[in-house]
Amino acid sequence: MLSIEGVSIAYEGTPAVRDVDLTVADGEVLAVLGPSGCGKSTLLRAVAGLEPALGRIAWDGRDLARTPTHRRGFALMFQDGQLFDHLTVARNVGYALRVRRLRGRRVAERVEELLDLVGLAGYGERLPGTLSGGERQRVALARSLAAQPRLLLLDEPLSALDAGLRERLAGDLRDILRRAGTTTLLVTHDHEEAFTVADRMAVMREGRVVQQGALAEVWREPVDAWTALFLGYARVLTGPAASALLAAADVTATGERVAVRRSALVADDGGPLRARVRSVRATPVQTRLVVDLEGPDSAPLGEADAVADLGRRVGPGDEVRLRVDPGRLAPLPG
Repeated sequence: MLSIEGVSIAYEGTPAVRDVDLTVADGEVLAVLGPSGCGKSTLLRAVAGLEPALGRIAWDGRDLARTPTHRRGFALMFQDGQLFDHLTVARNVGYALRVRRLRGRRVAERVEELLDLVGLAGYGERLPGTLSGGERQRVALARSLAAQPRLLLLDEPLSALDAGLRERLAGDLRDILRRAGTTTLLVTHDHEEAFTVADRMAVMREGRVVQQGALAEVWREPVDAWTALFLGYARVLTGPAASALLAAADVTATGERVAVRRSALVADDGGPLRARVRSVRATPVQTRLVVDLEGPDSAPLGEADAVADLGRRVGPGDEVRLRVDPGRLAPLPG
């Protein structure tokens, strides 16, 4: 197990990582999620032994402070893969094995096994320049797994890919890591990637871990408004608007703030909430609305997002009734 205890990192007196505590259990995938500049990649580099840090980084209880990078048994994969373009796919994947002085059939069998694992069987003799971006990342992943690392460190591994490919490859990455059983620490700014790939999640902001836990727990109970919005909630409603939504969803909450997903409010003639449509935008799967919520006696409650079925005719200025999906709300503390 990887254990990070009270780790802090500063550059010329400016803190980059502040008092971080994290653990990654054997075979687990932990995603560290945060915006650019929050310190997540710096933390990853410290785990790899590439950045000096205060605090304690340990593997199975053994402090790694005096263990150099090449003796930690970890593999680090960057977002661009960093393949050797003059070597074939097979020689790229087998590079770490040859460094360990393995030769011949043992290397060939391991390479063949890994290419099959990442879905690139038969690609061994191709050069990286002939591959797509997604295929190159698969080769980089196979190379990282070749030496059977104790811990795999992934630094924004899919960020250089377009959105559609990134979504598909995230699911494949999750399957590959499960089959390999590799303990993994992933850093990313993409909440969808984190939810797809990881078992647990830690959210960082300004060098600190502000929340961590199981994916469903963090999603259902974001610690504050910033975290909720970063995780993909569309808005945070407060005061009477929040109270009206919670009451309509029959959700009991102690605070007066609620994070709302874009699809939490659905146009439904039998819904308990009233609203007036401000704008309409059709998508391939649904119609997205921006509405002005109305309370009793048409009292304005503020702006919110809603959705309607594609077959429903609705336009700006129309009055609609809305039902609330309680699974798409997150009451916030305070």
